[in-house]
Amino acid sequence: MSLHLIDHPLAHHALTELRDVRTAPPEFRRAATRISLLLAAEALRSVHTVVTTVTTPLGPADGRVVRSDIVVVPVLRAGLSMVDAVLQLVPSARVGHIGLQRDEMTAVASRYYSKLPPDIGDSHILMVDPMLATGGSSAAAIDLVKAAGARSIALVCVISAPEGVALLQRTHPDVDIYTPVVDRELNAHKFIVPGLGDFGDRLYGT
Repeated sequence: MSLHLIDHPLAHHALTELRDVRTAPPEFRRAATRISLLLAAEALRSVHTVVTTVTTPLGPADGRVVRSDIVVVPVLRAGLSMVDAVLQLVPSARVGHIGLQRDEMTAVASRYYSKLPPDIGDSHILMVDPMLATGGSSAAAIDLVKAAGARSIALVCVISAPEGVALLQRTHPDVDIYTPVVDRELNAHKFIVPGLGDFGDRLYGT
């Protein structure tokens, strides 16, 4: 597995807004969209393109167009906040959904929903899950897309913990992780420290 630490200044500006306890849900959503755009662009840097020629008002011009079938798969619920950003970059992308509920006592994830597009064996899967904490939810979601035939998978996270990164290194060494930061640790409640709190609660005001 390759861990890609995204050092774009605008990504870290948005991350600082997301961390700030004073950031209200409307500003939190806008910062989440900005950072998602930047992270997704980096995660899609290696997608396959083909050379083509188009006609400008002044004549022909060579260019490149994406020919990969891209499938974005959010891990519900917080991952939904990142989907529109990916679709702004790749309007033709297909979308799947995976719902995982984490037990607050054990931190073990259980599936309550899974709906993936058909024929994803040759697709480039971009999984979006803002918080990579224990790694249990992400690993379970990757299990599901691999079971559906996926072979090319990248995971995009806003904040990661060393424990989650280590788990994916053991269970899914072929999956690339794109994140701007790996924080210090998990606390006793399996929250990332310093982190930003519960991403979904701050996003939706719950």
